[in-house]
Amino acid sequence: MGEGKRVSLLPLYVVFAVIACASLQLCASDSIFYESFDDDFEGRWIVSEKEDYKGVWKHAKSDGHEDHGLLVSEKARKYAIVKELDEAVSLKDGTAVLQFETRLQNGLECGGAYLKYLRPQDATWKSKEFDNESPYSIMFGPDKCGSTNKVHFIVKHKNPKSGEYIEHHLKYPPSVPSDKLSHVYTAILKPDHEVRILIDGEEKKKANFLSSEDFEPPFIPAKTIPDPDDKKPEDWDERPKIPDPNAVKPDDWDEDAPMEIEDEEAVKPEGWLDDEPEEIDDPEASKPEDWDDEEDGEWEAPKIDNPKCEIAPGCGEWKKPLKRNPAYKGKWHAPLIDNPNYKGIWKPQQIPNPDYFELDHPDIEPVAAIGIEIWTMQDGILFDNILITSDEKTAESYRETTWKPKFEVEKEKQKAEDAAAGFDVPSGFQKKVFDLLYKIADISFLNAYKPKLLDLIEKGEKQPNLTIGILVSIVIVFLTIIFKIIFGGKKPVKITRQTNNSTVAETSNDQGSSREKEEENEEEDTNAPPRKRSTRREN
Repeated sequence: MGEGKRVSLLPLYVVFAVIACASLQLCASDSIFYESFDDDFEGRWIVSEKEDYKGVWKHAKSDGHEDHGLLVSEKARKYAIVKELDEAVSLKDGTAVLQFETRLQNGLECGGAYLKYLRPQDATWKSKEFDNESPYSIMFGPDKCGSTNKVHFIVKHKNPKSGEYIEHHLKYPPSVPSDKLSHVYTAILKPDHEVRILIDGEEKKKANFLSSEDFEPPFIPAKTIPDPDDKKPEDWDERPKIPDPNAVKPDDWDEDAPMEIEDEEAVKPEGWLDDEPEEIDDPEASKPEDWDDEEDGEWEAPKIDNPKCEIAPGCGEWKKPLKRNPAYKGKWHAPLIDNPNYKGIWKPQQIPNPDYFELDHPDIEPVAAIGIEIWTMQDGILFDNILITSDEKTAESYRETTWKPKFEVEKEKQKAEDAAAGFDVPSGFQKKVFDLLYKIADISFLNAYKPKLLDLIEKGEKQPNLTIGILVSIVIVFLTIIFKIIFGGKKPVKITRQTNNSTVAETSNDQGSSREKEEENEEEDTNAPPRKRSTRREN
């Protein structure tokens, strides 16, 4: 689309875009801002000169296409670049559509790929000083690292009472597509306070700016708040049930009876080899030539399973098995009864919120510049076709002409690669499974888990190499949550005795970045002492 380029050299889908714009008369009339990156960005976009931002931006082709974009070229870097608009764009009057494409060509394990729509800066601000402190009106786009996996939609809104700018985060935003294909992100702001988030033209989230259920914190503060000076009375009883004070332990209740006892009726199986050990020295093992008894200790052959025990009922000393003790009752506890003094869960009284204010519509600041300010552990992130428009049809037209043709090519290529690798799930079966999972996620008693469940489903749907194994894993996660809710508690940890180097496997809920994990592993390897030669076999 740049001047001096011949149409014959343009990618076919760009030609389609030009034709569509001309025929629909949308692009020229309704596009407030559009950046295709067909021409080099230098001179038009300003790279931050702040010291922290060492990442190098490049004007590069999208893998497998002739279409160019703005490329994150290095790993583990901070990046910042900004484009000042000729005129500030109002987001208050009428419909406003924010849209852009991004392609995670090398995936995204830890990093951001979002845009910041900057509000007008003060008179002393310069584009080359753009950084994370530069005030924005809206931050929109994918971000993923550790437990964070969301398409951000954040509004910095000026509190009309205090004058402070507050970040309002969209609750339960959609998750980031977990593949390496091109995706287009769209945020539609409507004059009736509605905001819709689309991924690849499909609505993933609908919210209302003035609803306390859709943003955190809400744009409109609560009318009342708990009285900070109200204190719970000392005699306030919050116990709904109490032990029955009149209950008495039965005389025949034996608290000392063991849970299990020997099964007196058990009989040793015929053929049991009392004199045979379960393990024997490996007859094929020999003492290493470099083994030094004084330095290494007395050498002992490693043990192997006794082959005689494999054909016998068992080996070694036979003992009667244990069975549950019918007399076991455990520790006696008085039964619970309703507490006659129960007053309910105490809450402080509500008082008028001194910070409350009415708000007829959100006063979102205009957009004076578009910036990309991110930190990422991945390279290969490509930004393209950044659009601001006042018409939804215009945004749809761009999706159909600039994004969809590329996406279809990439999807077919991925499908062929998956089929060649044996990764293939019938689409009809896949759809039925996901339809069922969506219905399960809507069950009322799963409401507390619903956002995470929906993220899991959406992530599964976006898997380019979806297999039966992935579907089964998702179903297992659902069942685990349901069983946890129904039965409660945790499963006991099974400890497995290991030979030679005893190790303890740990699981953690800490979702640190991939960079942190790599550093931890490197440190462990570096500081680990040299392995000492074992002197005796450990059981």
